[in-house]
Amino acid sequence: MSNVLKTKPKESQVDTGVGDTGALANGLAEVLADTYRLVFKTHAYHWNVTGPLFYSIHKLTEEQYEEMFGAADVLAERIRALGHLAPMEMSAITGKSDIKDLGGTPSAREMVEDLVRDHEKVASRMHGLVDLAGENRDAVTDDLATSRAAFHEQAAWMLRAIAAE
Repeated sequence: MSNVLKTKPKESQVDTGVGDTGALANGLAEVLADTYRLVFKTHAYHWNVTGPLFYSIHKLTEEQYEEMFGAADVLAERIRALGHLAPMEMSAITGKSDIKDLGGTPSAREMVEDLVRDHEKVASRMHGLVDLAGENRDAVTDDLATSRAAFHEQAAWMLRAIAAE
């Protein structure tokens, strides 16, 4: 019985007609890292936002971080379906992510504007992944990245609407 727990995950060869699965898995790992970082940042802002728009921002960020948390699983499972290992260390997440901490204690406006910029960054990286997927005949990753880009573009729009003057 003790041998069954000694099995380690490993990469595998996948022959589905998809081109460079390594490049695709790396691109997916980058957007997974961005997603994870943005989940945490959105959750932290959700906990700490104050002011007259508290309830609106609190509820919107809750919807967004819950949706992104689920998306992280889908992204990681796509990496595995391509035969590669999903990131297993926090350093891999922070190292691959373009999402950075704002620093200090931001105001509600600064939180919202920061999240807008981050959602736009992630949407842009998703568009790049769509291009990479197309170059490698990977319609599944193309579809996934397209739907993720749409989510991030909508999230940015909703947040921009809150911060509009």
